[in-house]
Amino acid sequence: MQQETRQHHPFNVLNRHGRSDLVIICDHASKVIPREYNDLGLSGSDLERHIAWDIGAQGVAELLAAAFDAPAVICGTSRLVIDCNRHPTDPAAMPVKSDGVVIPGNQALTQSDRDDRVRRFFHPYHDMIEDVIGERFREGHHPLILSIHSMTPEMNGKFRPWEISLSSNEQRKVSELMLGLLRRRRDITVGDNQPYNLDPAEDYSTPVHALARHLPYIQVEFRQDQVGTPAGIKKWADIFTEALTDLIERSQAPA
Repeated sequence: MQQETRQHHPFNVLNRHGRSDLVIICDHASKVIPREYNDLGLSGSDLERHIAWDIGAQGVAELLAAAFDAPAVICGTSRLVIDCNRHPTDPAAMPVKSDGVVIPGNQALTQSDRDDRVRRFFHPYHDMIEDVIGERFREGHHPLILSIHSMTPEMNGKFRPWEISLSSNEQRKVSELMLGLLRRRRDITVGDNQPYNLDPAEDYSTPVHALARHLPYIQVEFRQDQVGTPAGIKKWADIFTEALTDLIERSQAPA
């Protein structure tokens, strides 16, 4: 008997017609693998790990969308099926191994298999981001793109002391302002391009949707042990909301 197809959507949009200039995107929000891929041959425990999704990122994105009445485009597909923050031609977009875990369902992909995933999951998500940004422009907004991610507490045996970090490239004006606002708090450790910078050769979403348009952007990483529970998600959404509110107010103040 043919296996039942799990209902799956490549994206979800929150507050599409929100009034804010902010546009939130969340590339690795979901651990969902459509049923026809048979969990890519992985165990249930593997699919709960960071290799499948950015733990806590969607929860933070949802709270920020509500706090700012901002549209948010939430990716609905696990990064193991296709990483929507990688160029589709990048081998890492459909990884054969992630953090030492072999991904059986990605071992023998044909070009047709890869093209199908790009068509079904990658393009619909990014097309919706483009649509939302286009709507902001038509309504007279100058969007600030906020890309939300989360990072593991350690990698390759090395602990990451940064509870929150911003990733940027040479277009750093907004990131530097936000770093200063976050660092006003003495009880948190804030990273600047630690452990990740923003690399247009690897990252896709912020370079394509923000940098290519010279739009202001913030790309943030929350440490997953900080946002792994509802209480942690709320705490860090509140911290970020306070700093981002100040940033937005300063940007709107008369020169």
